[in-house]
Order: sequence, then structure tokens, then C-alpha cells
Amino acid sequence: MARRKGLSFYEKEKKINKATIHEIFSTLFYSLAAILLAFVLVSSVGMKVSMIGVSMEPALYNSQGVLINRFIYSITSPKRGDIVAFLPNGNKNSHYYLKRVVGLPGETIQIIGGYVYIGGELLEEDESFDKIADPGMAENEVVLGSDEYFVLGDNRNNSEDSRSGNIGAVKKETIAGKVWFHLSCEEEGMGLVK
Repeated sequence: MARRKGLSFYEKEKKINKATIHEIFSTLFYSLAAILLAFVLVSSVGMKVSMIGVSMEPALYNSQGVLINRFIYSITSPKRGDIVAFLPNGNKNSHYYLKRVVGLPGETIQIIGGYVYIGGELLEEDESFDKIADPGMAENEVVLGSDEYFVLGDNRNNSEDSRSGNIGAVKKETIAGKVWFHLSCEEEGMGLVK
């Protein structure tokens, strides 16, 4: 019988052995364990809230979900530029407000000509923030206490924030945590908050 010349293909019967089964179950186990650990960490040191309103656009959009790190401020204090979640005046019946920290404890804040001044010096800020039309109670100097922060929305002319008499300076004890991650919405995908 003559042998055929050229390429020939043989199908080898593949066998599933114990090592392959062990590898599949190990991968599934570790994946599920990682998901469970992530869920436990987020729910124990964090929380999820939704942005209400347009006051933080374009950083955060109306009804966009965000994750809050509740643990970070137990070891450190809020920094200028952080976006924080807080209950206005500690009102537990209110929704969480999300605003950017502008003034730190002990500082003097004033809005002059649409711009924020801290201790008489112009605050260097991102040019994307609008010139402030209504300085509210920050038209006069606002002296922050040792545990108070001055917060503003990024959409400066559509925000109820520390300029408003019903919110005013935010006490550290009313701050739930730092906004660190935003979930996807119609306007953008998910990612870290800047």
C-alpha cells in the first residue's frame, strides 16, 4: 500500500485529567473569593450613594452612582480638592451632598469678584470652574472653626453649598467619607474621581 505524501492531520483524543479539573475549580474558587472579598471591603469601609442634581458637573452627573471611602478620614483629614459626602448640618433625614473641599479648618474664606480667596490670597483653581455669580454668605469673610470645611460644587452657579445659610461650613463629624470612584452613566463610563 502506498503512503500518501504531503500533509496529514491526525485528530488526537483529548483527555481531561485530574490536573485540568483541579485548575478549573481553583480558578473558579479564587475568582469567587476575590469577588466576595471586594464586596465585603466595599460594604464595610465604603458605601454607595447617588449624585443628586447638577452641582458637581462635569466631575459627577445627576443620578450617577459613586463609591464613598468611609475609612480614610478616620486616619487622615479631608484635603483641599477632595470630593466629600456629607449630611448637611448632620441631618440624618437628608440625602448625602457631594461637594469639593475648598477651605480647611482655621482658614478664612471670602469670595471677591467671583473668585475664592483664602486668607486674602487668590485660590489657584482649575480654569474649568465658572466665575461665581453669587458669593452668598462668603461675600463677607467666613472664618472656619478647628473642625470645619468650606465646600463648593464644581458647577459653581448651580450649587447649594457652604455659601448657603442652610448648609454653611461643614463639620468633620458630618462628613461620611471621600468620593473615590464613579459608576457609569449616560455621559461617561466608570472610573476614579478626580
